[in-house]
Amino acid sequence: MSKPILVFDSGIGGLTILDEIRQALPNENYLYLFDNARLPYGELGEQELISGCLSLITGFVQEESVSMVIIACNTASTLILPSLRAVLNIPVVGVVPAIKPAALLSRNKHIGLLATPGTIKRAYTHELIDQFASGCTVELYASSELVMLAEQKAAGNPITQHQLAQILRPIHQSELDTLVLGCTHFPILKREMQEYLGDKVLLLDSGKAVAARVLTLKLRIQQELLQGVLSKQDDEYRDVNREELEQESKNTLYGTELAYYTSERIGQGLKKTLAKFGFSKTFRVSHS
Repeated sequence: MSKPILVFDSGIGGLTILDEIRQALPNENYLYLFDNARLPYGELGEQELISGCLSLITGFVQEESVSMVIIACNTASTLILPSLRAVLNIPVVGVVPAIKPAALLSRNKHIGLLATPGTIKRAYTHELIDQFASGCTVELYASSELVMLAEQKAAGNPITQHQLAQILRPIHQSELDTLVLGCTHFPILKREMQEYLGDKVLLLDSGKAVAARVLTLKLRIQQELLQGVLSKQDDEYRDVNREELEQESKNTLYGTELAYYTSERIGQGLKKTLAKFGFSKTFRVSHS
């Protein structure tokens, strides 16, 4: 039995990525690690985010044997991927805002990016826009409040149109026809957002693209194992060897989907949401 895939986020947004990956790879086992003690990531300083994520993820991987790490957080992906790949000998996959498909799909070449303040200000984000959307008008919208609304919904609390309007009104008043959801939390509110913005605005997220990348990596690794040759040219899975890939998991609850959080506790509403995604067992881990 292959080792589980670890999906990491600051909160429950990564569940939207995990859902897409699970559809592509339904027979894999998954672990979910979310750093909700430091939520929202978009408000953290760069060094605080980098050091905290590296410490938490590398410590977790040392304790739990996993085959791959998915950074299902746009804000973290803009900062930690190179450092994480430098210290882990397993594949590390991040999330990229869907700027390229948005530019291609927009009818009036007027698109928007809705993300956390951290993602919006990163040089990486602006490089994506320059590379793939230079022919478009691109409007940038930063919101940490929408992250917390998604967490609120996941905890079982209702979301009102008034709350959304406070955040989305500038987008509603814009002429853009395509909006990139540049935070994995935002698809949790996709239905409510679509109702408010109307059918004139196409909402795009990165879930399917990440799932396709994970599927490609898994198939490539399996093929190379069958051939008995592992390429060391791709830094997303360099130094992986056959023995490491086939090693039994140290997880004594292997085959059970487990979720790990960093806050002191989580409420029953959030536990129910995690259970809907297959995570019936939850555990606290230290974020220090």
